[in-house]
Amino acid sequence: MARVKRGVTSHAKHKKTLKAAKGFYGRRKNTIRAAKAAVDRSMQYATRDRRVKKRTFRALWIQRLNAAVREHGLTYSRFIAALIKANIVLDRKALADIAMNEPAAFAAIVEKAKAA
Repeated sequence: MARVKRGVTSHAKHKKTLKAAKGFYGRRKNTIRAAKAAVDRSMQYATRDRRVKKRTFRALWIQRLNAAVREHGLTYSRFIAALIKANIVLDRKALADIAMNEPAAFAAIVEKAKAA
């Protein structure tokens, strides 16, 4: 049986890892052993943080809504409860966007919620 030399495949794998490690500091960007460990860990962080990102943005929208609603004499939790009573179905992302960019429209929404 013929001998199989594996230099081409390992070189390709190493290149792939080093490309992913581009921008890292120190030996982590150019030594294959350090780069492989760093890239593996970075992939774990990326996977985790795709989920964390959703929580972070929801928290941001809630903070923005709370600030906007307090100008109209309500708290965030009372505002959300009033929206549910008034059958206004808008998610927090849309509400926060309206509160930031269209204060008049947001004031109308708050008044409808207060009336309910």
